[in-house]
Amino acid sequence: MMTQATAQSDLPAKDTQPWFDLDAMNREMEASSAERRVAWGLENFPGRIVLTSSFGAQSAVCLHMVAAQKPDIPVVMIDTGYLFPETYRFIDELSERLSLKLHIYRAQVGPAWQEARYGKLWEQGLEGIERYNQMNKVEPMQRALKDLAARAWISGLRRQQAKSRQSLDVLLWRNGRCKIHPLIDWTDRDVYRYLTQHQLPYHPLWEQGYVSIGDVHTTRRLVDGMSPEETRFFGLKRECGLHEHV
Repeated sequence: MMTQATAQSDLPAKDTQPWFDLDAMNREMEASSAERRVAWGLENFPGRIVLTSSFGAQSAVCLHMVAAQKPDIPVVMIDTGYLFPETYRFIDELSERLSLKLHIYRAQVGPAWQEARYGKLWEQGLEGIERYNQMNKVEPMQRALKDLAARAWISGLRRQQAKSRQSLDVLLWRNGRCKIHPLIDWTDRDVYRYLTQHQLPYHPLWEQGYVSIGDVHTTRRLVDGMSPEETRFFGLKRECGLHEHV
């Protein structure tokens, strides 16, 4: 039976280590269902947990699963200002359908002003891309977690999505917070079955060959001879920084 850890309210505000046995809890979590993993997070971080979503290709799964257990959970979405029009419409569609409590965060300097200052950073090699991601994704996410006093956040990462995610556990403790990956061991088939069962949509661009969907300028269709990792950031990197530094 899944063990419930000591309530997070007993956790000192600046603790950098989990108050529970992380390895043991991960062993339990690995054998649990995605729904039970979500429930564990909600039980152990009451009022201090958020759900993050990029509203990407298969995001409806995690949004639906978590909202079914906690309809009022804060849903953090980072808007770079360069998302596909289809993504913005997808956000509106799912937010209305699932009654999401959406919290949108953006860079402190808008896209046009950034381009005036720095040019198109995504065209300036790996260093430019990393600078762009820091300003437009990492910093806004850090601010969101601080504003919402989050001690835990649920993310829809899956091992099958990229080599950089293949060794991730269900639970990850970083920067004094617990990251919870309820779908970490799900396959594309698992995702399809859930979406079909609950009559949920893929992102509109999925059928056009987009398997990982971010900004317009650094997202490409998956074509023959290309790996999924190469569809983002011109193949220079896979992660946008959120799951590396936050």
